[in-house]
Amino acid sequence: MSDDLDHVGRIQQQWERERPDLDVSPQGVYGRLHRLADRLREELDLEFRRHGLGEGEFDVLAALRRAGAPYELAPGELARHTMVTTGAATKRIDRLEAAGLVSRRTSEADARGRVIALTSAGKRVIDDAFTAHIANEHRLLAPLSDRDRAELQRLLTTWLAAFE
Repeated sequence: MSDDLDHVGRIQQQWERERPDLDVSPQGVYGRLHRLADRLREELDLEFRRHGLGEGEFDVLAALRRAGAPYELAPGELARHTMVTTGAATKRIDRLEAAGLVSRRTSEADARGRVIALTSAGKRVIDDAFTAHIANEHRLLAPLSDRDRAELQRLLTTWLAAFE
């Protein structure tokens, strides 16, 4: 077995030996994407925790901040913007409200509806956390050249479009 192979390459080599009848080349892409996603998630989560947030709380605050002034959304909209169920969004909102980072109020347009809004403390937290998050993402991409980053983005966009 070659010492210059990474973990995924060694697994592929073993399967090629054991099942030469199969083309195991897709494992090179999937295995590396899986391992890389795990490592990147760990690195991103570390930065969120530095700001007292989990990934879910960061997503909620970021969705509210991206909405623009007055930084508020209905719970259903918030769930769509964070790509989670309304139940999961509610749990996140509960934690953020307890921390004083968001508030809930009755919708002026529909008395049965609710509106979730960033508080001034929430806006400060997400602005600080997002600034650090973007710097962290740049750091994580640093091993790639600008050209490689652009090509990777193009390839991933094309591949993802096939599923969406």
